[in-house]
Amino acid sequence: MTSRSTKKSVLFVCLGNICRSPIAEAIFLYAIEKRGVREEWDVDSSAIIGYHTGKSPETRTMQTLRKFGIKNYEHRARVTSTADFKKFDYIFGMDDENLSDLKDLERMAAAESKAKLDLLGNFDPEGHREVPDPYYHNGTAVFDQVF
Repeated sequence: MTSRSTKKSVLFVCLGNICRSPIAEAIFLYAIEKRGVREEWDVDSSAIIGYHTGKSPETRTMQTLRKFGIKNYEHRARVTSTADFKKFDYIFGMDDENLSDLKDLERMAAAESKAKLDLLGNFDPEGHREVPDPYYHNGTAVFDQVF
């Protein structure tokens, strides 16, 4: 078992923490489970705004995860705090607005921040910089695209 102080940590952030960031978190958890390194990571997701705090991921989020074989994911939405910047090694925003808001929050965390901020899309081999917000679209097509 890896000690907490040697664990790597990652936080995925979107606007409401019920669509994009839970999908990113669930995929990451699934990937590290398959690689047998789950104990080496602290993984979470959070929101920029508190509109959905305490709620489970959106129904279409969960449908999409199940469709792609992720069946045991659970989460409750929460808001990103300045404490996250000293807890997590990596914090990924889903779009430029998320990243801008995260940079503002990081300034409030000041010297306590250890997190490296970036857009998750900067690591997309297909070159999509921003992860689109599927919440405002009908159906699950954009959820599938986010996945």
